[in-house]
Amino acid sequence: MELIDQLFNSIDPSPFHARDMDPGADAYIVDSSKGLAKDVPLALIIHLDQPPTDEAKLGQVARAIQTHFAAQAATTRLQLRELFGRGRISLLIGLSVLSLSIGLGEVSNTWLSGASMAQILHQSVLIGGWVAMWRPMEIFLYDWWPIAARIRLLDRLATMQVHIVARQRALAAAGSSSDFLNSLKP
Repeated sequence: MELIDQLFNSIDPSPFHARDMDPGADAYIVDSSKGLAKDVPLALIIHLDQPPTDEAKLGQVARAIQTHFAAQAATTRLQLRELFGRGRISLLIGLSVLSLSIGLGEVSNTWLSGASMAQILHQSVLIGGWVAMWRPMEIFLYDWWPIAARIRLLDRLATMQVHIVARQRALAAAGSSSDFLNSLKP
């Protein structure tokens, strides 16, 4: 197996340009790019000790990586849509339970007016109604933020520049390590 193949999932039977990335490589790239400035374009430089025997594969690596992250962004968008759909259903259920509990609380006050049991029942039913609102509030106030941030990051990764540098060629051409580093600058 060539080094460039290690970036991609060896079990995936898809053509090279459409393969999933190796989970470790994916996690490394995503985690490494999380802390970078959001207004700066991303670039990935892949260093190879030896050039691959199949030079045509080198031309497909950038597209394969970008396709992988574009597919991840699309999948994550679908997850966000599903979360909002679940949130809408949860909100309908929560509002129905809250309305019913408010109504039951008022009825209990009417039937058992003045009794301490009426107050306990009224408060218990009302608390139950607000607990039913917990999940929709959690979804619409907190759960969607990290997913939206991941989509933005994956969109950036799907458009990043990918450069492949074979170290033996670059070192021989550059003559020294400082020349080598300068040769990587755009």
